[in-house]
Amino acid sequence: MRRIRWGWLGWTLAAGLPLAFLGVFFAWPVVALVVQGFVAEDGAGGRVLDLSGFAEVLSRPRTWRLVGQTLGQATAGTALAVLLGVPGAYVLYRCRFPGRTLVRGLVTVPFVLPTVVVGVAFRALFAPGGPLGALGLEESFAGIVVALVFFNYAVVVRTVGGLWERLDPRAEQAARALGATPWRAFRTVTLPALGPAVASAASVVFLFCATAFGVVLVLGGLRYGTIETEIWVRTTQFLDLRSAAVLSVLQLVVVVGALLVGARARTRRERALHLSSDRSAAHPLRLRSAVDAVPAAVTAAVVVGLLVLPLAGLVARSFRGPDGTWGLDNYVALSTTGGRNTLAVTVWEALGNSLRTAFLAAAIAVVVGGLVALVVSRRPRAAGARRAVGALDALFMLPLGVSAVTVGFGFLITLDRPLGLDVDLRTSGLLVPVAQAVVAIPLVVRTVLPVLRAIDPRLRDAAAVLGATPGRVLRDVDASLALRSLGLAVGFAFAVSLGEFGATSFLARPDSATLPVVIYRLIGRPGAENYGMALAASVVLAVLTATVMMLAERLRGDRLGGEF
Repeated sequence: MRRIRWGWLGWTLAAGLPLAFLGVFFAWPVVALVVQGFVAEDGAGGRVLDLSGFAEVLSRPRTWRLVGQTLGQATAGTALAVLLGVPGAYVLYRCRFPGRTLVRGLVTVPFVLPTVVVGVAFRALFAPGGPLGALGLEESFAGIVVALVFFNYAVVVRTVGGLWERLDPRAEQAARALGATPWRAFRTVTLPALGPAVASAASVVFLFCATAFGVVLVLGGLRYGTIETEIWVRTTQFLDLRSAAVLSVLQLVVVVGALLVGARARTRRERALHLSSDRSAAHPLRLRSAVDAVPAAVTAAVVVGLLVLPLAGLVARSFRGPDGTWGLDNYVALSTTGGRNTLAVTVWEALGNSLRTAFLAAAIAVVVGGLVALVVSRRPRAAGARRAVGALDALFMLPLGVSAVTVGFGFLITLDRPLGLDVDLRTSGLLVPVAQAVVAIPLVVRTVLPVLRAIDPRLRDAAAVLGATPGRVLRDVDASLALRSLGLAVGFAFAVSLGEFGATSFLARPDSATLPVVIYRLIGRPGAENYGMALAASVVLAVLTATVMMLAERLRGDRLGGEF
């Protein structure tokens, strides 16, 4: 009885601590901001519910234009990412060739690059004097969609490829033996089997595209804004909380829809992964010149043209000084505060701030996300408990879809005296890493959870029968098998925290600004010197993020890792 009592206490704490963290640092700020936007003074010092903001905001043609642009960019970005990502999943996960691991790591890097860096890279690429300036993609719908595909290509490749490499090849081989062409065998046998993974990847990509902030802000400006950027404009430039609250509700409707579709698709994908793992995984095949020519060519074109070219262009432009000569002038200027003292700190000081903040944010995200993944990975027998576990899983995906701008601004209006404590967290250095951890937690969960769910429950039962305590079962079974995926989760959390911009732009003080905030300030100020520094600083941040992810990818191994 004592063991059962301590077991229930441990699981209660494992679920309660993340819920308390989410409640204080996510639900409370978001709800407070929404409530503040929908209440009005009643003339007697009190507040009453006032829904007139809905009619006011929804009657504006600009609102529906923003909704249309948000859905249009998300739909186009999702469709193109899936169309290009499926061939990449086949080449990188179903075939083998020299350098495959390196290419896999390279493909993953864009997903975690800071949004500001990507915006600067594509801005330099599409500028009139850039390599693709003649295409007229600067501040265009097509340019934004291309940048969104750059970000989310890895999501499709990893999600679909993770299932594809485990599919039993005998069904497709039987279709080929009966006379089906390679294309027909793929269309009628393989593609339906990949359906759950494709649907899961598409729902997540749609969610990321619909809530993109930094890329749209840098590349689209006000002309091609989205709901996300409009929330930022309304809160920072006009202090129009009512409009921002209505827009947040509209965005939440889109997010919840995408999360519901994604949860259903993930369940089907995990079931397919479980079934495929019961058989021996398919051995990777060598690239064949005839059959694999099309997917190999598409993948090579995407990797070189879509992923490498923008980053190579960014690096090249960073060596062009303010006077047009080539050299290291922009990098030398990183030790200054920019032209006319644009910054309160140097770029190297901002980099130090980013590293310290990311270390703390990653630690928080891994602890909280690891506990969530551990609890959600269980399959309780009671129907009510299963529903509660599913609700917890969906709940911790919400920070991916709710505007980081909303979270950051909510921090400012709620954490002056949290829970009645005599402390103003808004002046604390902990607020920025906590906000970044909130954004990174869903990625940690989605990285670790599939690995924990794939563990055969009979291993835990056997360890318990042999006398192992619940703590030892967790240590020797769950922790040992999930260790490599945890390393990838740390890499994701650290890289995402390094590049987080939405909430950090609200919370970071000028003297403790992080590198993404500094880069945005540099590109927002006139002068070739500031723009050159922004390019150089973007290269520094991109190299650091890429290094972190390449190391994490090596820790992952070929068969381990999560959804992303």
